[in-house]
Amino acid sequence: MTERNLRFGVFHAPFHAMSENPTLMLQRDLELLEYLDKLGWHEAWIGEHHSAGMEIIASPEIFIAAAAERTKHMRLGTGVVSLPYHHPLMVADRMMMLDHLTRGRTMFGIGPGALVPDAAMMGMSASEQRPRMEQSMSVILRLLAGETVTEKTDWFEINGGRLQLAPYTRPRMEMAVACAISPSGPRAAGMFGINMLSLAAGAQAGFDRLADHWDICQQVGAEHGHKIEREGWRLLQMMHVAETREKAIEDVRFGLGTFLDYFDEAATFPVIPPDGPKDLDERIQWMIETEIAVIGTPDDAIARMEKLWEKSGGYGTQMLWSHNWADWTETKRSYELITRYVFPHFQGSTALRWASYNWVAKNHDKFTGAGQQAVKEMTDKHKAERAAKKTKAAE
Repeated sequence: MTERNLRFGVFHAPFHAMSENPTLMLQRDLELLEYLDKLGWHEAWIGEHHSAGMEIIASPEIFIAAAAERTKHMRLGTGVVSLPYHHPLMVADRMMMLDHLTRGRTMFGIGPGALVPDAAMMGMSASEQRPRMEQSMSVILRLLAGETVTEKTDWFEINGGRLQLAPYTRPRMEMAVACAISPSGPRAAGMFGINMLSLAAGAQAGFDRLADHWDICQQVGAEHGHKIEREGWRLLQMMHVAETREKAIEDVRFGLGTFLDYFDEAATFPVIPPDGPKDLDERIQWMIETEIAVIGTPDDAIARMEKLWEKSGGYGTQMLWSHNWADWTETKRSYELITRYVFPHFQGSTALRWASYNWVAKNHDKFTGAGQQAVKEMTDKHKAERAAKKTKAAE
């Protein structure tokens, strides 16, 4: 990709402190999407989680239905539906309904399920999740294509299953699969001909694998007769910006500690290695230095995204984790600053303005002289006309 017109979105798990009112937080989640929609953000991906207390949206489909009524422009995706937890006919039916309710603004993100305790509560081992995702997806794609499906596996059975609705989005809604470190995500993307959500792109291990993941996706895609375009690839980065780096650091002291505690104590993939720093300020500096997060200015965000672009070879959408590191006011301020200063850098939206400005500046003396000459000519003309009228009146 040589042309850049990056879209921007959020990956909204969400992460809410255990001490806060969950009802209020769910309303805040909706308010955030309304705010981003007004700013001109392009999309939001909504998570599905069932344990550990902080990621409290259990049904991305229900949340999307509510958010669609409050937004006008942004696209709304499941980020993701954990396919092993659901019968594939029910998933396909719900997504087709959302496609109609949102008039084509729905995107279908899939994954095996990120939290091992979620699967454990359903009597499922972690090793079963990825194979079950692939089994479910093969059926869902056929259903979305209008086929009648009969299939039996060791965990679901479908007998002459079919959907009642044809798609609103033709030939079907956009689909994407969650990718982290292992090759299972890019493999699934190539197998099914869908896009990638690279959720670990900000971490060093995920960053290092970006080019490999793209190659895997392309190779497996070619084997299955699919071509996946870079414009559909989404990379995730943790980020909070302010007017200065010092201000950004001060902002994230509000909630970053709680976020990191969650990944240390509950989630199965820590953000900071167990042998890493323990003091919050040291952790902030470690995150900045390793670039696992941008905690700084819009210029810092641009610099990190340039590295993501170069390492990946180009992608279509920059996603940010919706992480609640800062309080509500400063969180909104961060998104506003990104919209004002980071969007234009990657979208070329100020290029013609700068070209016009530079052309005028280059010819400033000429244009100024022409303007002054025009004023002088008009002044002289007016004086001459007034003098002529006085002479005529005197006669």
